[in-house]
Amino acid sequence: MAEIKSHEFDGFLKRKPLPARLFLVYGPDRGLVSERAAALAAVTGIDLKDAFSVVKLDAGDVGSQPGRLIDEMNAIGLFGGDRLVWIRNAGSEKGVSDALDVLARALAGPSTLIIEAGDLKKGAALRKAAESSAQVVAIACYADDGRALQALIDQELAAENLRISPAARDRLMETIGGDRLASRNEVRKLALYCRGKALIEEQDVEDIVGDASAISTDDAIDAILKGDRDGFLHAIQKIVSSKTPVFLVLQGCLRQFQLMELMRAEMDEKRAPAAQAIATHGRHLHFRRKPIVENALKTWSGPAIRRETQRLQAAILQSRQRAALEDTIAMQTMLATVLQSSRR
Repeated sequence: MAEIKSHEFDGFLKRKPLPARLFLVYGPDRGLVSERAAALAAVTGIDLKDAFSVVKLDAGDVGSQPGRLIDEMNAIGLFGGDRLVWIRNAGSEKGVSDALDVLARALAGPSTLIIEAGDLKKGAALRKAAESSAQVVAIACYADDGRALQALIDQELAAENLRISPAARDRLMETIGGDRLASRNEVRKLALYCRGKALIEEQDVEDIVGDASAISTDDAIDAILKGDRDGFLHAIQKIVSSKTPVFLVLQGCLRQFQLMELMRAEMDEKRAPAAQAIATHGRHLHFRRKPIVENALKTWSGPAIRRETQRLQAAILQSRQRAALEDTIAMQTMLATVLQSSRR
């Protein structure tokens, strides 16, 4: 397997021709998975608007039948030429992993295969099939770090000839991240809002980015921490109406509990107050959220936080494996966490 790391991806796309025809794009950042799969498809040289050359399937359509995918890869286009088979929402489907294993052992044919998958564990069958063959290129997509987010901001604003003040950049950095596609859309929306201005100010970020991205997501997470069921449902309604995926709230909730686990461990180990743990580990928390997190740290014990973190992780994995039920799984899981908070 050829593994392409995040910082190598842009350089990899410039290689002509691409050194493989089998690609697995996976990771917890679903927006980045989708974006990179689309970038791969764009450089294959195949006309993506030609329905006879491009076959798009959901992994559920393959299910446990590897023959479906193998047949599509070996089919000949109506008018000849190369073909692209594009699989989305892959996870634990046996047919997809078995088909990839067979295709990786055969001679390269005229078709290119791109598989979009969720966060695959080390021993997952699909990831194992990719790792066992030199014919497959695997591209892992993890949440953007600070440097990647800075580059994303610079790229999108430069396209509109816009500059941004340091305070506005810091505020924007607080409101994006976790999902590349959602982050890019928020920066583009800010650029459109500020078109014609010489400099983007902090107030511009507050005005246009806040309600549709992290602040509305934080509203839902804060309601969970407070055990406020009605507040949570109201925040979720805003998120759904803004077209933000509910999954991002579940992902943000997991990150919040992981951060609280770290803070709580320091409190227990050093007998430190919650405020001190927040000062050490919560520097990037918005000042309005710090009292809510502090109260949550006082009511949630270390073992309880760990149990809840594990439950949230299991829910995210389940939502990857059953994409059709993603919203339902996310809502049920978060409502259960609201109930746990209210009991405390």
